[in-house]
Amino acid sequence: MSTIVAPALFRTELVRQIRNPYTLAFTIGMPVAMYLLFGASMSYASESVGQANVSFYVMVSMGAYGTATAMSSLCSLAASEVGQGWGRQLALTPMSMSTYAVTKVLAAVSFAALSVLLVFIAGIATGAEAADAWRWPAAAALSLGIGLMFGLYGLGVGLAFNSDSAAALASISITFFGFFGNVFVPLSGVMLDVAKWTPMYGYVALVRWPATEGALVDGGTDPLWALLLNVVAWTAVFVLLVRFGVLRSRRRR
Repeated sequence: MSTIVAPALFRTELVRQIRNPYTLAFTIGMPVAMYLLFGASMSYASESVGQANVSFYVMVSMGAYGTATAMSSLCSLAASEVGQGWGRQLALTPMSMSTYAVTKVLAAVSFAALSVLLVFIAGIATGAEAADAWRWPAAAALSLGIGLMFGLYGLGVGLAFNSDSAAALASISITFFGFFGNVFVPLSGVMLDVAKWTPMYGYVALVRWPATEGALVDGGTDPLWALLLNVVAWTAVFVLLVRFGVLRSRRRR
């Protein structure tokens, strides 16, 4: 009988990704570096933003970015492996496809959690503050929980493109979504109006909610229902992307 998680595969996947300089750079190194660049090093880092300071605001934003990158890139890599024939190899072992999928997702979540942890440690070391202690774990939990939606995105990209470059495409597109989704630099005016339609906007705004409670840097406010609608709508789009990827993968066989 197969188990839900394959411990040996999980350990192998962790070691494999730790040895992968691309994974370390984009899922762990880049979020910490971006926090230090846009948060800790700025002269206004100690100024208040809602129930926290600017450092905390940027810290949770970069933690969310790291989560989205880890989930999308690692899940796209897993999908590509299956599309390239790994599924036939699994058929020769006692491991089921569901066990393989759960193990891969767990590895992606583990790297996402590591990214969030290191960004938060950098935040603690550089003066990130929130009005109440519960806002720290709340932001981390929202980052990892809602960030699962980008696992669907990565899965869809991996199935649709079925190549080793799928992981790079997934993570690079997340960076693109971040710049146009009000993640790295606070936007205003028309750019902010456009940002509200992007996949990273609702996700990161919800991760910031324990600090901002919907308040925007330019003085406006995001209603909670609008952010939830953004996440639900893009999750549905990613589900359709996965469906498209599955159909395209089947046609290639």
